[in-house]
Amino acid sequence: MDNEDRAMKESRRRERQSALENTDSDIGLCGWMLVALSVLLMLVTLPISIWMCIKIVKEYERAIIFRLGRILRGGAKGPGLFFILPCTDSFINVDMRTITFDIPPQEVLTKDSVTVSVDGVVYYRVQNATLAVANITNADAATRLLAQTTLRNVLGTKNLAEILSDREEIAHSMQSSLDDATDDWGIKVERVEIKDVKLPLQLQRAMAAEAEASREARAKVIAAEGEMNASRALKEASLVIAESPSALQLRYLQTLNTIAAEKNSTIIFPLPLDMMQAFIKH
Repeated sequence: MDNEDRAMKESRRRERQSALENTDSDIGLCGWMLVALSVLLMLVTLPISIWMCIKIVKEYERAIIFRLGRILRGGAKGPGLFFILPCTDSFINVDMRTITFDIPPQEVLTKDSVTVSVDGVVYYRVQNATLAVANITNADAATRLLAQTTLRNVLGTKNLAEILSDREEIAHSMQSSLDDATDDWGIKVERVEIKDVKLPLQLQRAMAAEAEASREARAKVIAAEGEMNASRALKEASLVIAESPSALQLRYLQTLNTIAAEKNSTIIFPLPLDMMQAFIKH
């Protein structure tokens, strides 16, 4: 389906361009007489007129020539040298390089009724110089205004979570919408990026408090699980020590060794456990 849509768009674009470029043959008898007079004037004033008839366009530019107000057959000229007739011909230079502009911050009401401020950047270029001149007054200004409107319309259908997590999908949706809308103007939108999403201060504080509470809850659960595991380990250790009386003596000596290894002022007087049991019995 995408390939078919592209083919149909390309076909319509070529038809519009062909219709615009083939209008110079219908200038009428008076028009041809004026063209003949212009050619005669050029020949009479040679070689001075040659400097007025030869024009140069740069590598990144194209020239749209108007003869008696109609676009000349053949479409855009350039880059390099091209020839115009004095008095009857005029031309407009069109820059074909990629243009970037920042979308000003837009206040958008999301689907879940949250007001956010979003800005972005758009990369576009003139794909068809003839359509860009003949079909719209100012293609640059129109593309900028359309980008702002499209940004608000696309984000208005998303909730806050989708805006924060699906920026690439939103940018792709905006690019498709802009590209379809500017196709009749000869504009190709190459890339759209969402730069920043600014939330209200109160909403930022609420989200921070929610995240902190969630982290504290997880920390308490982890601490409780650790206490439970530790109690199970202590229970198993007590069962092992109860089965072997010598194990308690070894544990006692290991504790004394650990205390002695540390540099502190604690004084330990070891007493045999048998002696303590005798006192306990009395």
